[in-house]
Amino acid sequence: MVTKAYRELTGDEKEVWDYFSKVFDFRPSMHRFPAIFEPVPSVTWSLSSLDDEPGDDRLDGLVRVLHAGFTTLVGEGSILCLDWQHPSYRVWPSLIGPENIGRPGWPLSPYPDGDYFIYLAEDLRFGTLGHPWELSLCAFGSDLLNLVEADLHDTLGKVIRRDGRQEAA
Repeated sequence: MVTKAYRELTGDEKEVWDYFSKVFDFRPSMHRFPAIFEPVPSVTWSLSSLDDEPGDDRLDGLVRVLHAGFTTLVGEGSILCLDWQHPSYRVWPSLIGPENIGRPGWPLSPYPDGDYFIYLAEDLRFGTLGHPWELSLCAFGSDLLNLVEADLHDTLGKVIRRDGRQEAA
């Protein structure tokens, strides 16, 4: 039996958006930030210093760090990759990439390129939200932050909020 690395959410699975919206009080806006109730613990970084073009080493580092963190945390299990207003996916990180050896890549990047991109543990205990208009990335959950916070801070630098509270300038 061939197992796919990811598959599109269909039917009742799409209810994950309703559940996510309810739990995190998701309120999309181009002007009001943050877009979710940022849980404790969480850290939100500015993405304004990154170039979303291929070849930006910091962007590649961001993606690599988060994908490795998710892969470590779920082992053989799956996570959800949600793309607001577009198809969303259940992803088995252990079956992902590298693409150059014939394995599929991730269906979404954690970097928001015009829409909210959300990576989410199926039990909602950790994840990320990429905000396209604030140009920010919120990582939440102690398990995920323990794995990625130091590397993300080195890559992204500027913290906007911690545990949902504005950081001092």
